[in-house]
Amino acid sequence: MTILGIETSCDETSAAVLIDGEVKSNVISSQLVHTEFGGVVPELASRAHIQFIIPVVESALSKANISKFELDGIAVTYAPGLMGALLVGVNFAKSLAFGLNIPFIGVNHLQAHIYSNFLSIQKPTYPFICLVVSGGHTILVLIEEPFKHKILGETLDDAAGEAFDKVAKMLNVGYPGGPIIDKLAKKGNRNAIKFPRTLTLENEFDFSFSGLKTSVLYYLRDNHFIQNGNGLNINETQLADICASFQTAVVDVLTNKLLAAAKKYNVTNVAIAGGVSANSELRNKMKTLRDENNLHLHIPAFQYCTDNGAMIAMVGQMKLERGITSSIDIVPVANIGIG
Repeated sequence: MTILGIETSCDETSAAVLIDGEVKSNVISSQLVHTEFGGVVPELASRAHIQFIIPVVESALSKANISKFELDGIAVTYAPGLMGALLVGVNFAKSLAFGLNIPFIGVNHLQAHIYSNFLSIQKPTYPFICLVVSGGHTILVLIEEPFKHKILGETLDDAAGEAFDKVAKMLNVGYPGGPIIDKLAKKGNRNAIKFPRTLTLENEFDFSFSGLKTSVLYYLRDNHFIQNGNGLNINETQLADICASFQTAVVDVLTNKLLAAAKKYNVTNVAIAGGVSANSELRNKMKTLRDENNLHLHIPAFQYCTDNGAMIAMVGQMKLERGITSSIDIVPVANIGIG
């Protein structure tokens, strides 16, 4: 089975070819145009997808050494995401599938992050619990069997990825905030500042990072690091300590909830997914919890953590194997749950 996966939900234009579950190509074009704005500008994202989608798909087919006529199906992200960005990918995929007279499969972006763990050689076994930490989403999910999901907890305000971006903006270190804070934190003392951990009651699986973000702002203000009209008055050591302490607070909340959920539901297979799953502190903490609690841990390879076409193709293959396809009339949905 040969599947083309297309991803255009936000600011990456990606296409991948999956043949019998093996990634033959995974081309990602990241949009650098948003960097100067400190966040994604939806209209610019849509325009960039229009510009890049044809060369990205052609590159994915070329790298996989196949032609479009060898495809058995086309999978594309239809939700959630930026409406204009989704429209580009969905309409392109619909047209190509219709022209080739092959199945078209709409894919939930959040589901795709979960099943990105199946791109690895060691795949999770059911049931397993997955922590999805992607952009504006932080969700704890029990996957009982393929496409049977139980939401255990989700973000009530700022998601972890949003908190990283907003704190990075406060610190004036650039965008996207996650990788930058992760790099700076390696030089800092994670115990230098005791930032709060929120919603820590037993069996409380929802997330809230708005207060943590605000506590960083108050710390900067109370220690006179904020200079009116002149940015931050802060040295490299102080900056690194803030990044390390903030990152540790986020990771503590994420990992403690995942571990608590695994114990409550008596599950030994756990996974993380989404852009923040590339964070070095989170990956290291999860490996420690695995060893201490005899868990089977699954983490996607780095290239499958951020938005990518391979994870879309994987869900497309899994659905097509079960006879699940989408109507050509399917429309993008900007805001939707995992389902």
